[in-house]
Amino acid sequence: MNETTATEVQPAAPAAGAPAQQPGGMGMLVPMLLILAIFYFMMIRPQQRKEKERRKMIESLRAGAKVVFAGGLMGTIAEATEKTFKIEIAPGTVIEVARSSVSGVVESETPAGK
Repeated sequence: MNETTATEVQPAAPAAGAPAQQPGGMGMLVPMLLILAIFYFMMIRPQQRKEKERRKMIESLRAGAKVVFAGGLMGTIAEATEKTFKIEIAPGTVIEVARSSVSGVVESETPAGK
């Protein structure tokens, strides 16, 4: 009585050359989201934090501060305007540069023993 009747449907066996079924879209979505989250917390967020600190440092600069620029030029701020600094790079030599070109503040170079 194990005979199959015409109304019973047997599942078709996959063909020998047919590719295996691909996982659904949700199966690939979770790993992709995980990779994006790791990328954000390891690379993007620390860079945003550094840039925020740099902007804060530039906003706090006043006349008399010794700074270094992206190109390696060093000088003392003679005047600070809204978008630029006037920098004295040598006695009597003043140049005007954009605020965004400042890469850091140079600490005073006084000897520790004196």
